[in-house]
Amino acid sequence: MNFPKQKIYKALKILAVVLVLLCIGLYYFRNSLLKQAIAKVTHKMAVEYNSNFSVKSASFDGLSTIHLTDVVLAPINADTLCKIKNVETSISLSSLLIGDVQVGTLKIDNGYIQLVKKGKKRNFDAFLKRDREESESNEKRKYGTFAYRIISKLLNLVPTDMDLKNFKFKIDDNGKQTSVDVNKLVLNNKQLETNLHVQAKDFDQRWNIKGFADPRNKKADIRFFNLDTGAIRVPYLDQRYNLKASFDSIRLNVQNIDKSGSELHIDGYTSIANLKINHPKIASKDVVIKNARFDYRFLLGDSFISIDSTSTMQLNKIKVRPYISYDTEKDTVYTLKMDIPKMKAQDFIVSLPDGLFTHFQGMQATGNFNYKLDFKFNKNKPNTLVFDSKLNKEDLRITKYGEADLNKLNSEFVYRAIIQNVLQRPVLVGNANPNYTPLDQISPYLRKSVLTTEDPSFFSHRGFINEAFKQSILKNIRTRKFSRGASTISMQLIKNVFLTREKTLSRKLEEILLVYILENNRIVSKERMLEVYFNIIEWGPNVYGIGEASHFYFQKSPSALNVDECLYLATIIPKPRKFMYQFNDQGNLKDYAIKNQKFLKNLMFRRGLLVPEDTIGLLPVYISGNARSLIKIKVPDSTAIKNDSLLSIEEEFDL
Repeated sequence: MNFPKQKIYKALKILAVVLVLLCIGLYYFRNSLLKQAIAKVTHKMAVEYNSNFSVKSASFDGLSTIHLTDVVLAPINADTLCKIKNVETSISLSSLLIGDVQVGTLKIDNGYIQLVKKGKKRNFDAFLKRDREESESNEKRKYGTFAYRIISKLLNLVPTDMDLKNFKFKIDDNGKQTSVDVNKLVLNNKQLETNLHVQAKDFDQRWNIKGFADPRNKKADIRFFNLDTGAIRVPYLDQRYNLKASFDSIRLNVQNIDKSGSELHIDGYTSIANLKINHPKIASKDVVIKNARFDYRFLLGDSFISIDSTSTMQLNKIKVRPYISYDTEKDTVYTLKMDIPKMKAQDFIVSLPDGLFTHFQGMQATGNFNYKLDFKFNKNKPNTLVFDSKLNKEDLRITKYGEADLNKLNSEFVYRAIIQNVLQRPVLVGNANPNYTPLDQISPYLRKSVLTTEDPSFFSHRGFINEAFKQSILKNIRTRKFSRGASTISMQLIKNVFLTREKTLSRKLEEILLVYILENNRIVSKERMLEVYFNIIEWGPNVYGIGEASHFYFQKSPSALNVDECLYLATIIPKPRKFMYQFNDQGNLKDYAIKNQKFLKNLMFRRGLLVPEDTIGLLPVYISGNARSLIKIKVPDSTAIKNDSLLSIEEEFDL
């Protein structure tokens, strides 16, 4: 149907008049609408957040520019959260008409935001509580749609042009104070530049943030620099978490935020130069990462959040392709896959972070390798856990060892344990030591008992037991802490001879790599490893090696130990310094200790390691050596000393 041109022109004229009248109405009633909007916000802050929101004066300049003075947000009975002296901002009316708030320009002069914690009370708790309740009530929300909506709203509130002066961000966590003074923050024509003055307890620095920012097109490329000499130090973390961190520069790039159907894609990269971290749980010294980069592609759908496998992480010369996924479509499933493509072994060694792998410094290798890790955990079906770790070698050979020379195990050497950072007495591992005991002179019962409790598949595995790792991971997930390891004799040997007993990430990572090299390059025979193990481990207070232990407890040589004595010695390995608590005041083993040995004995019977004839005619374990002096034995004609500090063994066997 064709309308006459005159009717079309008439309709357009009417529409134009309506728009003009609407604009006139908005212009004349804009201040009234502004006051209503402020009143609505004030009411919402009071009712939903238990906070006072006030504005001393508010007025329009033209049709879209708003002036506000003395803007204050203060939770009731708590420190002021935000206070700004002067605010000038403009809002896009065309976007407002369709219900989408977009901030055009923003000028702020003289103000602050402060986060304050006094005792357990924080001045921002009311806002976090509401966010947490919303998160719990919307647990089954569609992740991609929800995230895109939140990101769009937040970016629309970021002005296209911004000018901040004399603005301060402060943290006061029970006296742990940090402040960031924004001397200048300018966003003009999509170019961002700032001057920040950062102060904390023990440092004072000036930072610069500059780069490209386009909030409407959802793109950015921003860099952090230090205007002064030296690296940028990260404030607050040192005081709050004992974590010292610094870096030379950081770059954050967002190339694309796009929603296609139900999937949200976020693409970009971030890089950091000379990152330095120091924390007692990570390493005993500074950990330095010279160059790191993460090219990311985040995917969010209706029921999943993931880092796509097209993402790459680069640490110096090491490149990793990760895949991380959280999926709730049917069950709650966590997936982690890592792929290190073929690379030179030497490039891997020189790329290891300084301070994290100190025992590898100076190591040299030839050949190539690639590595794959596949991990999947179903929260509702934990026993279906997948853990598959594969390293493929290509002419890989160690040509020079670093600080940890694994060949040391093949010759005579001096061993010194370190307990609570204290170096213990030297123990010679070799025939010149009269207590040194070759493997063939150790009772076969003791060898079988110790292998049963510590590492049943020692002679068949290559340093690690996948099934043990799975069970370790499951227990750590259930307890939500590192409560169980998966230590083999090979790992105990490396830890004792080359490393310390400190519980750090550095020590554990070094242990894993050194064990792999030891076991997969045939550096030391299994028999020699077991022999060294028996001659260096601690069997009691200041008792090292089975030669000393057999005399300390039973005044015998290791070859003369009977079955029950061997079972006893095997059960005290986890806590040798507390052996005395297994005995009562008569000098006899307590019931739980006897049950431990009976459990081990029956297990060895089932595995064919013992036969009934091995236990014929045996008497209860009797401590006759110097160890007896450490057992609190009741003297018949004296008052018994009640000992309330007796400890029980936490775990019988880790099988």
